[in-house]
Amino acid sequence: MEFEELRKKYKNFIYRDYKIFEKEDKICIEYNFEIENLSKFNPKIEILKKDFIFKKVDSLLVKNIVFNLGMIEAISYFKATCSPNFIIKCGKLDNFQEKWFRKLFYLGLGEFRYINNIKVLENDFITFISEGEEIKITESEDVLDGILLPVGGGKDSNVTMDILKNNYKDKTLIFNIGSKKIPLECAKITGFKDNEIIEVKRVIDKNLLELNKKGFLNGHTPFSAVVAFISYLTSYLLNKKYVVLSNESSANESNVNGENINHQYSKTIEFENDFREYAEKYLKAGVEYFSLLRPISELQIAMIFSKLEKYHKVFNSCNVGSKEEPWHWCLNCPKCLFVYIILSPFLYKEKLLNIFGEDLYEKESLLETFIELCGYGKIKPFECVGTYEEVRFAVSKTIENLEKENKQLPYLLKYYKENFEIFKQDLLKYYNENNNVPKEFEKLIKERL
Repeated sequence: MEFEELRKKYKNFIYRDYKIFEKEDKICIEYNFEIENLSKFNPKIEILKKDFIFKKVDSLLVKNIVFNLGMIEAISYFKATCSPNFIIKCGKLDNFQEKWFRKLFYLGLGEFRYINNIKVLENDFITFISEGEEIKITESEDVLDGILLPVGGGKDSNVTMDILKNNYKDKTLIFNIGSKKIPLECAKITGFKDNEIIEVKRVIDKNLLELNKKGFLNGHTPFSAVVAFISYLTSYLLNKKYVVLSNESSANESNVNGENINHQYSKTIEFENDFREYAEKYLKAGVEYFSLLRPISELQIAMIFSKLEKYHKVFNSCNVGSKEEPWHWCLNCPKCLFVYIILSPFLYKEKLLNIFGEDLYEKESLLETFIELCGYGKIKPFECVGTYEEVRFAVSKTIENLEKENKQLPYLLKYYKENFEIFKQDLLKYYNENNNVPKEFEKLIKERL
């Protein structure tokens, strides 16, 4: 179905209500959304209690965070029709908030707009209409301490866990949305026990899946923005001061040359800065949100991770393989190839074969993906991958390493050498000062480098 056709037919998306309540074993959040004249949705979020001590959830401050989280949760449902009017029945946005959420909807759905060939300006994309009452809150005076650390099972969050474990393990709780096996195993390898791991379940309404089957608009949403709000809420409920992410500087690069279309938008320093400002002005819980790995690149993370062999047989960040049980590397997608490439200067060949089970540099079927990752295609693959320069450096360094040992180049490396320039700039000394890492944490990054 076409964007303009859907907007004319379904003009109103309605955020009707939200609620947060406690059961014996979990904290429950439920939302009530509707695309007028089409479908209703009731997505749910469940924070498992285990033996953790949570604050009471009936305060205005908590309800305000839950309301704002609903604005982000709504994106997955809004995108089915991209209704021009977003009507809020259960709260109120001021002008700053409207502009803030409009930017997040627009840029967070950048890949979605590109894939669906949606041509619309930011100011024309969505109009927020507040019909509810403002939730008036004052800044929390609670004294917070310690860390909530979101993990996903890939090399980045494993590096963050490993960096923090010696200095902050006793003050750190691991946070995982989806309760997936691999992130939890990685946390346990680091030394975290069950009673140090917060698990959150996010339940998608089946009506949305039915719309997807019928051909309504579908595509990538800014999941990391969902993580930001849920982790912020959970951190406050558990009295933790810091939400520590594992987003690196490489996330800032666009996927489409000349356009601000970024698969990783909600992992960028731009979103991080925006969220920190928004939380200070409108959430007021005193939780500080930052990414520990922001000063460094995917390449440097790979260098650090290459030495952490305890994770090598367990970690996985393949989005295709993560949708199946058990999790596995599919060995055919851009993410698999990127991780293989970025680790290759440090682990090629035998150690990478032990991780992946196959030499991806020998796969001719991956040539087009390889060219795109190197920056010589039309776009960068829509995955969480590093910059063109990092990929070129990793490929060039691996070629150099093999030639020093007089070893034959595999198919993709041979293709690169014959068609593109060897990258000679040393990227391993990179350090990005544009970050929000507190000084006490920054020294831990520099020690690892």
